[in-house]
Amino acid sequence: MKNLTARNRGFTLIELLVVIGILATLLAITLIAINPARQFSQANNTQRSSNVNAILNAIHQFAADNRGALPVGITGTVQNISEAGANICTDLITQYMAALPQDPSLGGNNITDCSVGSGYNTGYTVVSSTTDNRVTVTAPSAELGVSISVTR
Repeated sequence: MKNLTARNRGFTLIELLVVIGILATLLAITLIAINPARQFSQANNTQRSSNVNAILNAIHQFAADNRGALPVGITGTVQNISEAGANICTDLITQYMAALPQDPSLGGNNITDCSVGSGYNTGYTVVSSTTDNRVTVTAPSAELGVSISVTR
């Protein structure tokens, strides 16, 4: 009798397959609920918003110290904050910011090299209003259909 009951202690193949199926379904539901791609996109947008505010704060600190004059690269035309566009790096770096932040889609590295030929590009744009001297900094690469733009 003991040998007969010893063989009945294990699980059948069908029981194991049912448990694996239930676990796979729960895992799929969890992944759909968490949606890691959306979480990364939201994190990138939060970083962009922080970067846009930091750049705009540095521009206004520069203007406050220079009797309202904006950095030379900022004009009434929307331009990329880059060496080829609105080159404001040398006006802002070290005195108003430790480094220019870069858009997460471009690597998110901070830009500290403003030398000619460095080819820096932040991935952000800047424009000054021609009527009231207000400055707008925008993150054109924002994800999830969000518009990230700050004007002061």
